[in-house]
Amino acid sequence: QVQLVESGGGLVQPGGSLRLSCAASGIIFRLTAMGWYRQAPGKQRELVARITGGGTTNYADSVKGRFTISRDNAKNTVYLQMSTLKPEDTAVYYCKVDSGPRAGYWGRGTQVTVSS
Repeated sequence: QVQLVESGGGLVQPGGSLRLSCAASGIIFRLTAMGWYRQAPGKQRELVARITGGGTTNYADSVKGRFTISRDNAKNTVYLQMSTLKPEDTAVYYCKVDSGPRAGYWGRGTQVTVSS
């Protein structure tokens, strides 16, 4: 079975930083593209960043230059390093399997709140 466990969310002040982690099991992680998505209050879920098994990344324009997605295949973990956080970054952040036989599988999400 597939399991995605997000962690690292919390409350942070504007301008601060936070690192999210997503630990995966039940997939061949090193061959699998992974994505971070978010859903803000009253908004639709949107792609934040994704990384392929080969390490190619892409980002939403709203986070480009502030967020960095990375992966550690030895730990079966994908990270989202978030810097210069803004109140509009407040959302539930979800990890998702983006390629392979289990593409479309979601984690349960972790809350990020950016507020003074």
